[in-house]
Amino acid sequence: MIKRCWGDGDPLMVSYHDTEWGVPVRGDRKLFAKLILDGFQAGLSWRVILHKREAFYEAFDGLDPERMARFDARRRARLLKNPGIVRNRAKVAAAVGNARAFLALRDRGETLTRLLWDCVGGEPIQNARKTLRGLPDQTRESRRMSAILAERGFKFVGPTICYAFMQAVGMVNDHIVSCFRHAECRAEYAGKA
Repeated sequence: MIKRCWGDGDPLMVSYHDTEWGVPVRGDRKLFAKLILDGFQAGLSWRVILHKREAFYEAFDGLDPERMARFDARRRARLLKNPGIVRNRAKVAAAVGNARAFLALRDRGETLTRLLWDCVGGEPIQNARKTLRGLPDQTRESRRMSAILAERGFKFVGPTICYAFMQAVGMVNDHIVSCFRHAECRAEYAGKA
């Protein structure tokens, strides 16, 4: 029997755990999209966002920052009527504002990939947790990431959101050691997979 950290019982969560969570993501647009989705997760479970992920991509024009930055009040009002997404006024406004912050970052010659990966020294942090008990909700690195993003105008990027983001995009390997993905992710990080 395959041992997993979490996700059993929900096929979509199992697939996400087995193929995405903890796999290093580089690339500004991919990181931007994940950051937006994690912002919508605030106060909710990832399961809710994962089951609505396709609707988010559709409603937010593929989570394309150039397009999202042009969303006006009418477009934001339409989003708040869309039952396929999380209809939270502050989160919708933050997503649009984050698209504008992303473009401003790029205009200054910065990349989201470098900015975020620098928070972990460019390489994933390898944890060796035996259980999920005691898993922190934030770390020194996630607090640093939160401050850096906030300084650049991003919203819904608190340290807890940033830590969940770091786990999801492989900046930290928080698969428990008995999970089959822990060793696979460690090998991928080392370039051996």
